[in-house]
Formats: sequence, structure tokens, C-alpha cells
Amino acid sequence: MGTNYDVVIVGGGVVGSSIAYFLSANPDFDGRIAVIERDPYYTASSSSLSTSAIRQQFGTAPNIAMSKFSIDFLRQVKTRLAIGDELADIGLHEPGYLVLATPERADAQRAKNRVQRGMGVDAELIEQADLARRFPWLNTDDLALGSLGLGSEGWFDGPGLMQAFRRKARTQGVDYLAATVTGLTMASPGKVGEVVLDNGDRLAAGTVINAAGPWSAGIARMAGADLPVVPSKRCVFVFETPARIENCPFIFDTSGLWLRPEGQLFLCGIPPVRENDPDDFGLDVDYDLFDELIWPVLAYRVPGFEQLRMLRAWAGLYEYNTFDHSGIIGRHPEISNFVLATGFSGHGMMHAAATGSGVSDLIAYGEYRSVDLSAFRYERIAGNQPIEEHVY
Repeated sequence: MGTNYDVVIVGGGVVGSSIAYFLSANPDFDGRIAVIERDPYYTASSSSLSTSAIRQQFGTAPNIAMSKFSIDFLRQVKTRLAIGDELADIGLHEPGYLVLATPERADAQRAKNRVQRGMGVDAELIEQADLARRFPWLNTDDLALGSLGLGSEGWFDGPGLMQAFRRKARTQGVDYLAATVTGLTMASPGKVGEVVLDNGDRLAAGTVINAAGPWSAGIARMAGADLPVVPSKRCVFVFETPARIENCPFIFDTSGLWLRPEGQLFLCGIPPVRENDPDDFGLDVDYDLFDELIWPVLAYRVPGFEQLRMLRAWAGLYEYNTFDHSGIIGRHPEISNFVLATGFSGHGMMHAAATGSGVSDLIAYGEYRSVDLSAFRYERIAGNQPIEEHVY
């Protein structure tokens, strides 16, 4: 069966659904929109498995601008994504991020702080002695300082945000189709004609948006394009402890471990010793990671965590941009109606609102108006112009 759409979005996670929401809400766009989602129950969706946090403490201005836009939107979600009298509550908490630095990394952290303050980010550098006073449960022996966000940073219900975008988009006329994209046909060189689905349907598309997350490189290949995006598994562990850890922000440790409270429990994770193969989309939890790497680091950094009990764990996939770990957003330079919104490398949930608004502008007006995402263009890869982002 053939159906015509002005825009077909491949991927109905938080990024694809954000684009669908913003575009269908734009009074200057009146076209038909379809979202194709291969996992309609979102059981293995990266958005459903996200730890769902947002920070302003990036090292580059483009990513900081994305975070500033997105936190403003998250604060308005209740009413912006409400349906009738039903408000959209995503439980946003803003206790800040605490990024720890050893003496070897102190100068780099100070340089990042200068960039952040230049962009209006309220982040305080706390020297070692004051760090120990303000967070008495924290072992600061090997630290030089910590950078604490004083606002606009924290965590929220990411799956709830995704579903709120999805529900609102559907009330605005967006079609969600449960299917897997198996091919893209070219109407002419440099232009996608149809999106082919596994159920045999063929959707004629004016514009195709690739928001397929870890699967986006495969979608790009269907159009004859290369994307430096691979699936990268990350494990999340939930634990409890009898220790009293008060006023705990989201913590980035010098080891690469991250940690945040979740009610009376804690969530944590650490980058794997070895990345999974680029064609491995498995979600098996590596429990040895907790026993061999995470627990020793937790007990060292927070001595109260010497007593803890790991309760459960899950794994999800980053859409990992191997070029520079930042999003790839915008029209493909050689395929005029193929738009990219992928490669966020763990930042997709926090930057979904900015991406959705910016891509909506690009489709409706041919330019960015609400937030400038031009730095994330595909062409930076060929031009070797990375937006390098590392916490450390």
C-alpha cells in the first residue's frame, strides 16, 4: 500500500517524538507527518532505558546552548504537553551536577568553567577544603576541586517525557506506525522517494528524518550515506545503603563513574572497559562491572557506600558518535530531503527539546530560528571540525 506524507520520521523515541511534536505544533507547517517506530512498546528503546538527566556543564558553546533551551522547555512541560486538563508531569528535580577534578585535571576544569560562565551557566568551582566541608560524606583526599551547578541541572522522568511528546503529537494529527524500515528508494540522485516498511507498505516522503538512534547508521546506508554512529551499551545499577547521604547532587567522579540518588535509592554506572561490537545491539547486563569496578570506586569516593546492596540493573544503548561524541543534526549535504537527528552519545534525552524545535524550524522555514543547531551539521565530519565533548 502506498501513502503520501510530507515528513516521515524514522524513530519514535524521545528525539523523533520531540520533532513530531514541535513540527505538528508549528502554525506555519500544515503537512502530514508519520513516525515509524520499530519497537512500539518501547521495551528496548534507548529513551525508555535512559537515566534521564540534564546538565549545563559542557565544554563547548553549542552543547551549552542546547541544554539552556532544553531546561527552559522541561520547566514548561506540564502545560506545553498537557492534553486537555491532564498535565504532563515529568518530576523534574534540579539539585545540580558535581564534577570532581584531580590536580591533573584542575586547569582543564577551570577552562571549562570560563566557557560555561561566558554562556551564562551558574557553576561554582569549589576548592578541596570547602568541598569537604560542604559534602562531609565525600572523600576529597585526591581532589583539587569540584564544579557544582547551582541551577538548571538535575534529572527527570525521561520515559514520561517521551510518552508526553508522543501523546501530544498524536493529538496534533501525527500518525505513529509500528513497523521496521527495510529500505529507502531514491526518486532521483540525491533525493529519497519512498520509505519501505517490513509490512510491505511504501510511504512516499517529501522529507525523511533519521532519528533512529543506535540504528541510524543502518538507515543512512539505505540512502547511500555513511554515519559514524554505532550502538554503545551502558549498564545502570540500582543500590541501597544504610548510610545517610544528604544533599547529594548528580556526581561525575574522576574515575568516570556517575552517581545520583533516586528517592531512597541510588543509580550509578561507569563506561565499560571494552566497547561492544558495532553490530551488537544486545542488552545483557555486565554484572562483573559492578563488582570489579563500580563498588570499589563507590566505597572509596563515599566511604558510607562500603555498606550497600545492589538491587537490580538494566542496560541501554547509546547512539555513539565516534567522531566527536556530539549530535549530528541537519540536512545531509548530498541528499536534499534527508535530515539527520542522531549521534547524541548519551545526550539525546537532555537535548531532545532543542533538537525537536530546531529541526522543526529547519523543515518549516529552511533555517534555524528558535535555537541555532548549525554547529552540529554533518559537514563538520568531512571538514574535521569536531565538537569534542568529554566530562574528563
